[in-house]
Amino acid sequence: MWRASVLDQVQVRRLQATREQHSIHPLVVHVSYLINLASADPVIHEKSVTAFRGELERAEAIGAEYVVIHPGSFRDRSPDEGICCFVDGLYKASAGLECGRVKVLLENTAGAGSHLGSRFEELRDIRDLAGQVTSLPVGYCLDTCHLFAAGFDITKPAGLRKTLAQADEILGLDNIPLLHMNDSVAPFNSHVDRHARLGEGQMGAACFRRILAHPGLRDKVFISETPVEGKDEGDRFNMDTLKSLAKARASKSLLR
Repeated sequence: MWRASVLDQVQVRRLQATREQHSIHPLVVHVSYLINLASADPVIHEKSVTAFRGELERAEAIGAEYVVIHPGSFRDRSPDEGICCFVDGLYKASAGLECGRVKVLLENTAGAGSHLGSRFEELRDIRDLAGQVTSLPVGYCLDTCHLFAAGFDITKPAGLRKTLAQADEILGLDNIPLLHMNDSVAPFNSHVDRHARLGEGQMGAACFRRILAHPGLRDKVFISETPVEGKDEGDRFNMDTLKSLAKARASKSLLR
């Protein structure tokens, strides 16, 4: 839905109490998938601006640290025009808004059709341009499934090293506080965004073990977004898998 429900202050206080009790930090909000700030359609663009402003306001109200957004689709325009349209939407959505702690994270994409964000350069250009027109802090979120589908072969040690070196050079690892840890149903370089449970897709468990063990990623936040099969089963499976991989000591061969 384009219009979100009004925040229930009782639920907000419960959330804040639960975070404090269980040391849940940071809190990350993923915006509605309807939002497309890069859209050339003026109706969709304006709806996206309004909806994204609402996401920012709610994130600030509940005390979230990050808001994750996809760069969107530039259909019927060039990628550069799509980037400018996205940044214009970001500017309009955040105009006059006090966001003391919230940081926007641009998520990389699988690169299907006219979707922006499968190339690091596009993400960098969005952030650079946004920095010229708004004070809203902007960083990045990398999704492992999207990387794999976009042609970054992070399943191999050399491929992971190359990908992270490129990410550091173009985006800066310090600007990437969050990774979405998702396996892929679709094969390498397919440009298909379809997530699988960790270790059960095309990428395999060893890939995620290397990512967790990489010294440049030790301080990052990892979130899983994979299919849930039965009540809580999918989430528990992924969390147990990530914990077991994190505890396992990576051998030198895994990091080479």
